[in-house]
Amino acid sequence: MRSNHDAFTRRILTFPAIRPCQSISPATLLDSLITLSSNISKYKSKTFFSNNRNARQSILLVEVLSIFFQEIHENQSCLSDSSVLSLSELHFIFQKLQFLLDDCAREGARLWILMESDHVASHFRILIRAVATALDVLPLFSIHVSIETKESTQLVMKQALKLKFEVDPVDESASNDVLSILSQFKKRIVPDSSDLRRVLKHLAIRSWSECQKEIKFLESEADVEQLTSEKRDLSLLFSLIGFMTYCRGVLFDSIDKKNDSSYSSSDVIRHLNCEDFKCPISLEIMSDPVTIQTGHTYDRSSILKWFKSRNPTCPKTGEKLKSKDMVPNLALKQLISQYCCENGIPFNEKRARRNITMTVIAGSIAAEESVKMLANFLVGKLEHGSGEERNKAAFEIRVLTKSSIFNRSCLADSGAIPHLLNLLSSTSSSTQENSMAAVFNLSRHSTSKTIIVQYSGVESIVVVLQKGLKMEAKQHAAGTLFYLASVEEYRILIGETPGAISGLMELLRDGSERGKKNALVAIFGLLMYSGNHWRVLSSGLVPLVANLLKSFEREDLVTDSLAVLGTIAEKQDGAIAILRSGILPLVVEILNSSSSKAGKEYCVALLLALCVNGGGDEVLILAKNPSIMAALYSLLAEGTSRGSKKASSLIRLLHEFHERSSFSVLIANTDFPRDRFVHVW
Repeated sequence: MRSNHDAFTRRILTFPAIRPCQSISPATLLDSLITLSSNISKYKSKTFFSNNRNARQSILLVEVLSIFFQEIHENQSCLSDSSVLSLSELHFIFQKLQFLLDDCAREGARLWILMESDHVASHFRILIRAVATALDVLPLFSIHVSIETKESTQLVMKQALKLKFEVDPVDESASNDVLSILSQFKKRIVPDSSDLRRVLKHLAIRSWSECQKEIKFLESEADVEQLTSEKRDLSLLFSLIGFMTYCRGVLFDSIDKKNDSSYSSSDVIRHLNCEDFKCPISLEIMSDPVTIQTGHTYDRSSILKWFKSRNPTCPKTGEKLKSKDMVPNLALKQLISQYCCENGIPFNEKRARRNITMTVIAGSIAAEESVKMLANFLVGKLEHGSGEERNKAAFEIRVLTKSSIFNRSCLADSGAIPHLLNLLSSTSSSTQENSMAAVFNLSRHSTSKTIIVQYSGVESIVVVLQKGLKMEAKQHAAGTLFYLASVEEYRILIGETPGAISGLMELLRDGSERGKKNALVAIFGLLMYSGNHWRVLSSGLVPLVANLLKSFEREDLVTDSLAVLGTIAEKQDGAIAILRSGILPLVVEILNSSSSKAGKEYCVALLLALCVNGGGDEVLILAKNPSIMAALYSLLAEGTSRGSKKASSLIRLLHEFHERSSFSVLIANTDFPRDRFVHVW
């Protein structure tokens, strides 16, 4: 049977059914068949936005067979081995059929199922033909059920062979409409809105959030498809993302973000047992879950070791595998990551990022041209639209630029940045936040940085940093300054802009956790220019960060704070200010207790800078701490090249201090003969 979260962990149009074991009792098999049939019958109440006729016909046939299974169970018929074999085959087929019905009724996958209608119809046809084959070899004459039930079962077998399961003409028409629109995109022809609305009406997509669900699903499919060797559907997936993104931006005047997700992952997590996240082999929480042919999921490293040990079977079922292919279980991985985050459990994996090439290019000509058309449309709204239309356009740009390098490039080239900068002075908190977030995302693109500065954007951003109507706008402003500070001449400009550094200090003092993080990294970026050192120091950074370091619980904030202090300590006045703040014992404590390798390395860099630039007295504190050497030698062996060098230098300094101290004590405790003075004339 399937686990509660299969709907969120199985790739669409895959059917990881499991055959009943050979030793299963007939009563257990019948119970499971009746349950499966009942579950399939419940799909009568579901809406199928495409492939409706094929789905309804399949459900009807299963309902008839359900009566057959119930009567066998009630009569407690004695079943022969051949009967059990046929019923086991039906059980296997029904599992696949339920997966298929899941997909046809799935929220967010409407467009993809429509475009795969031919493939879906073929699946229905194959499964129902398989039902006919299983019934054909079933020794019906030996099973004690009524004549009417036997006749209806035989009728199901005949219908299963007779039904054609073809693509519905209305689905074919809608699919052709989509292909026609994609062709128009390729030819740089702006499609008619009525054509777009006709497709969305067929799929009952009536809102911005429903479009967003479709896009998110298509993006997740593209992520998985990118990992396959064939990449058969990748170009079409990108084209459909472009199609639905264009529809989302052009057709809807309002944004209903509250329904942005088809389900809440937090809600899902609350209803799952953490045991579901553990690999059946290692019994540890999985960091890279993959699903194999039987439908069971394992941690990639564990199942690879299993296969390398010449075990060609599924560890859980013992079933011999025809293929050792592994499909990344991205949805489960996301749930595990969130579960670990919410419960303070380290998630030991290199965080999965979308392949960078998938965001640099559009993925297909249709996708590329659709984004360019949408960018021009949105810039037109920013320039000539009403207040609400400008806000909606700014939000759309914010979403478009969040994760795609190609989208950022298109919107920068289309002239969006000057209009967004103008909106930063809006009296609408929503408009200001959306515009600032859009500029923040665009500032990650190299060309955008130049445009922002050319249009006096730094001054406008600093005003938002100081007087933003919402905290979110302020933290986006700080993040934008961080990206701008990656260019050396802009570090100088930001440092000289009145209110920039004081605004960052205020955000660091009173902002949210995200705001504090953005302020820290922005300050770190500004410190890359030595001329900003005295500005930051005189603004009171050291005592502020020292106090915050004592209260921070998030490890990334601690690491960022140490990075800033380490940079400040590279100059003598900065090192002295840090030593006066009294946080040296805390830094040593973090070095000994932190689980972050980066945090440990920043601790060592800070301690080394304090030893070199802050005077020798504090070295004594370090020398008396017996645990520090163990931490330093550990980093020497396991740290990065830079971290190891810093640790080596600090160890050398401590040894030199010990040697000097020992020699001084030796001199003080030794009774040497007094020198005699000889007067020479």
